[in-house]
Amino acid sequence: MNIGIEWLAAYLALGAFVGFFAGLLGVGGGALMVPMLTTFFAAQGFPREHLVHLALGTSMAGIVITSISSLRAHHAHGAVRWDIVRGIAPGVLAGTFAGTFVASRAPTQPLAIFFACFTAYVAVQMILNVKPKPSRELPGSVGLMGVGGVIGGISSLVAIGGGSLSVPFMTWCNVKVHNAIGTSAAIGLPIAVAGALGYLINGWSVAGLPEWSFGYVYLPALVLLSLLSSLTAPIGARLAHKLPVATLKKVFAGLLIALSAKMLHTVLGG
Repeated sequence: MNIGIEWLAAYLALGAFVGFFAGLLGVGGGALMVPMLTTFFAAQGFPREHLVHLALGTSMAGIVITSISSLRAHHAHGAVRWDIVRGIAPGVLAGTFAGTFVASRAPTQPLAIFFACFTAYVAVQMILNVKPKPSRELPGSVGLMGVGGVIGGISSLVAIGGGSLSVPFMTWCNVKVHNAIGTSAAIGLPIAVAGALGYLINGWSVAGLPEWSFGYVYLPALVLLSLLSSLTAPIGARLAHKLPVATLKKVFAGLLIALSAKMLHTVLGG
């Protein structure tokens, strides 16, 4: 299948958009990429039963690239709690990898509905600017591993870096907000690696996937998205202290809901 110039432009534009908002608001790109990629893949005539699987796998692979740059930036500012990363990473890896097997076997429609519901939860958090009050300390190593498994499992089902789950969890456990955000960036890397690997493996032997697919990872989209997002993320990060981020978060939340609704319309064939 040849990639037309219009799709090259569409993937580049999406990469620029995702990278900018990721840098500006500190959100993972999956919430934007999955509904948009689902719509793009449907318009390109990809198999309907694999639309969401391909969007999830491609998004997870794309998050690997963006999470590396985010991790480096937060580490340079001393914001990463590596003790938390070490405790939670085994559960995150196991939960994410296992979650891809569940997602890969789930029909497209229920998977799309779960994604839309979770995205609505994230959007409501943004609109209300939810900030859980610190009320306790972090659990022990076994508890951290269990929490990591839950975060990883859900993240693999919706192709996010885990920040919408791990940041509230850590702030609730009395971790300073800037440390919670920096540590979440570090946790996002193993989530993305395990998720991308899982979707690649689960889709490897699936028949009928489009040309240039490696499992459930569509390589042309991955390359083009990553190329632009890596350039625009630093721009968004620099503007974070100059623009009305609280207002932008509400606008972004509305956008997430609209995109998820569009994805449901595409998948459910409304």
